Amino acid sequence: MRYIMLGAIVAALFPLAAQAEGDAAAGEKAFAPCKACHAFGKNGVGPNLTGVVGRKAASEEGYTYSAALKGSGITWDEANLHEWLKNPKTKVPGTKMVFAGYPDDKKIDDVIAYLASKK
Repeated sequence: MRYIMLGAIVAALFPLAAQAEGDAAAGEKAFAPCKACHAFGKNGVGPNLTGVVGRKAASEEGYTYSAALKGSGITWDEANLHEWLKNPKTKVPGTKMVFAGYPDDKKIDDVIAYLASKK
């Protein structure tokens, strides 16, 4: 019985351990391709990303978003950002973002940590 309880506890905690936090310094380097369109503090080809973590999608003043992103109802939490950075066109079909996505989950976690540091 003791092993069943221990197994249940480990199984319950495993998803928390599997979702490690990213490294913001590594994320800054991984963010380099994004700089072609995105900045912090101003809109460019893409919207201003200051404070993006926790923000409702398509809500940055002065930027013209696709209808698909406007209608997505997404809030940019870590899970949604992870899916978006993995493959934007799968997460929001019809988005105008041309970035294909990061294939590496660790790199995605790092970029999210970097974005979270930009409040």
